[in-house]
Amino acid sequence: MDTELARTFLAAHGSGSFVAAAERLHVTQSTVSARIQLLEAELGCVLFTRNRAGARLTDAGRRFHKHALLLVRTVETARHDVGLPEGIRASVSVGARIGLWEGLMLGWLGEVRRALPDISMRTEIGLEADLMQGLIDGRLDIGVMYTPQRRPRLEIEMLLEERLVLVASPGPEAGARYVHVDWGPEFDAQFSASFPDAGGPMLSANIGWLGLRYLLENGGSGYFPLRLVGDLLARGTLVRIASAPDFVLPAWVVYASDRDRSVIDAMIGLLRRRVREGNAAA
Repeated sequence: MDTELARTFLAAHGSGSFVAAAERLHVTQSTVSARIQLLEAELGCVLFTRNRAGARLTDAGRRFHKHALLLVRTVETARHDVGLPEGIRASVSVGARIGLWEGLMLGWLGEVRRALPDISMRTEIGLEADLMQGLIDGRLDIGVMYTPQRRPRLEIEMLLEERLVLVASPGPEAGARYVHVDWGPEFDAQFSASFPDAGGPMLSANIGWLGLRYLLENGGSGYFPLRLVGDLLARGTLVRIASAPDFVLPAWVVYASDRDRSVIDAMIGLLRRRVREGNAAA
């Protein structure tokens, strides 16, 4: 299948109309329509319902969506791996939760670039399910996450233990406007055990960055890694609710058993060192 067809499909779905997809792809609307018709002919089904409001996925379109994503990602990864420029000996793809990139792995990227200048890197943000699937498919070489799953041919190593603390914006009523961040099933189990009578939150977020930005702009409270909110607490932007329990959440690094050890092990060694230095500084 031509990957341009899959890209056009994703653009039409993401923008909600063939007109907007054409603008995004810098082609004509008739080209988008022709590509979608060709794709539908290849698959033998109708992918979109077209009307004046735009284009919406059919049931078949929704089922094809995940395959289109995988197809495009696989081709992008292949181009990254195969099309290495002169002087680059290997390429590595790394994925992690956004909260682990922030304050930890972004700095690590700089260290890798300085220590291993002949390595090409591709990075992405994801939740555990996407990261694990990327590792299983071979799209990712290294994944850093909170709740990995054991799979054949993958090795799991604990990287650090996050301490999640309940923080709030200053004010007498801020603690009542609780924002629940989905830090994964392990956190949920600890939270439920400590707050068995807690009702459903008025607001929840699956990404810590989103929950924290909302809290800072609108007030409220929520559980966040001390590593991420330490500076905000020191400046008084947030306050720590000392009466609430802390939770410990391990973060893990996952990689393939048959990895290129000369490259991957060196990169993970730099990540371990960064964690040790961060712990020493704390």
